[in-house]
Amino acid sequence: MFSEIPLVKRKRGMRQVAALTSISLLAGCGVLSSEGSDEEQQITVGTMSAPSTLDPAKAWDSSWELYRNVFQTLLSFPSGATEPEPDAAESCEFSDSSSTVFTCRLREDLTFSDGDELNAAAVKYSFDRMRTLDEKGVVKGGPMGLLGSLDKVETKGERTVIFRLKKSDATFPFVLATPAMSIVDPQEYPADKLREGDEVTGSGPYTLNAYTRNEKAELVKNDRYKGAADVKNDGVTIRYFKKSSAMVEALKAKQIDVTFRGLASEDIIAMQGKGRREQDIELVEGAGTEIRYLVFNTKDPWARKLPVRRAFAQLIDRGAIAHKIYKDTVEPLYSMVPRGLTGHATGFFDDYGNPSVAKARKILADAGINGPVPLTLWYTSDRYGSATAPEFAEIKRQLEGSGLFRITLKSRPWTEFQEGYSNGEYPVFGRGWFPDFPDADNFIAPFVGPKNVLNTPYPSREITDEVLPRERRETDRGAVIDQFERAQEILVDDVRLLPLWQGKQYIMSSEEIAGGERALDPSAIMMMWELQRKTSW
Repeated sequence: MFSEIPLVKRKRGMRQVAALTSISLLAGCGVLSSEGSDEEQQITVGTMSAPSTLDPAKAWDSSWELYRNVFQTLLSFPSGATEPEPDAAESCEFSDSSSTVFTCRLREDLTFSDGDELNAAAVKYSFDRMRTLDEKGVVKGGPMGLLGSLDKVETKGERTVIFRLKKSDATFPFVLATPAMSIVDPQEYPADKLREGDEVTGSGPYTLNAYTRNEKAELVKNDRYKGAADVKNDGVTIRYFKKSSAMVEALKAKQIDVTFRGLASEDIIAMQGKGRREQDIELVEGAGTEIRYLVFNTKDPWARKLPVRRAFAQLIDRGAIAHKIYKDTVEPLYSMVPRGLTGHATGFFDDYGNPSVAKARKILADAGINGPVPLTLWYTSDRYGSATAPEFAEIKRQLEGSGLFRITLKSRPWTEFQEGYSNGEYPVFGRGWFPDFPDADNFIAPFVGPKNVLNTPYPSREITDEVLPRERRETDRGAVIDQFERAQEILVDDVRLLPLWQGKQYIMSSEEIAGGERALDPSAIMMMWELQRKTSW
């Protein structure tokens, strides 16, 4: 088993992946049921993160929440784990001394939900398909960006898969554990185009029984599943909301059992007080690694100017955003690497200190820039919660209050918003990031290079050709602090990315539901199988 064959010999640095802790007065009460009717074991979850696509070869976003539950990966993160462990695989390891050959052995008799065989050839097909779709331009800014170190995939017999890497990459096992590496059925997913329609064929804990775009997904327990998950319910219906308030009202009305992702600060604050006791609602709270940040498009005539970006950074008051807009349910962030991960730094505070109009004015004046700088800031209207619009209004207020900027705000729904920034339409735009895996590498590598998750090229040869290769050769992740600090220095100097805040994780649930504190993996993806009903008090 995987625990007997080390993933790679290493000493891990301290990595704080916070466990969620219940703050409900009645948390922990009740006896958990191992029996019950189908109706009792069905659970409804509300979220504001509807999938952008049902084909995992396209998505590098929170569509992963659905994928984690209906597809399978070779490795995954069980509840409470910070190291990937086998799922579709029964064992995986680096099989050479230079960390360039990674070998996985599949479990016996794996099948997809439709009965088709899941073998080594199907795993290879899934990876080759991602590469083909990327090379043909069918997918832009997709998950192939996570596989920069992959050279080729080989098979040996029916159950052995061999990944040959172009260079050492100690983070590769973490990449394999992301839902982007979901294994798909070669009979159902075309090699050179995306699958159409609203059906999914996977091998995960659930099957997708029915799907209505932007409304709901009905998951049913997959009796063919063979993997690490211990499924504690018979099925889950995921309902997709556009407003936090509507989602919370549905919870109060017992139309849903659990809420996650997109909860507004005012709804969280209300439930931290007497509201949860009055409504019999449990609030699960924990530190998280979600970040929110701005992206500058250097093709824009103003955003391309470094003094403009630096003056912008000098004016941002993160504390005001965290307090006024998010009611201190988030924390100011001064680095792309969040607090709690090895390698976190505070470069933007070290260089800019507190917001200062005088310093910003001098930065622009020294560059010969006089008069208000016109910039258009874009944000998605329906992806990150109802506080996004007020957040950008606060940013506009801060910048225009200095007299140095003239800001126009614009927004689009998520699918259109993605297309816009992928086409380079936005001078400045806001994005959120939930990590693919809990390592500082994942807060730097995805955003730099000619092909990145933003589809906004960011050439930085020192980071891509020197810093990242050095840290990826080091299997002791606690020994890579210097490399990560250097990468963050470069990001601060360039101001192509401007971190704003780091979030916490919150789940609200009916007090009839148990398992909320175990339901999030290190990337804050909900593992629906951990949820179950309590039957007595």
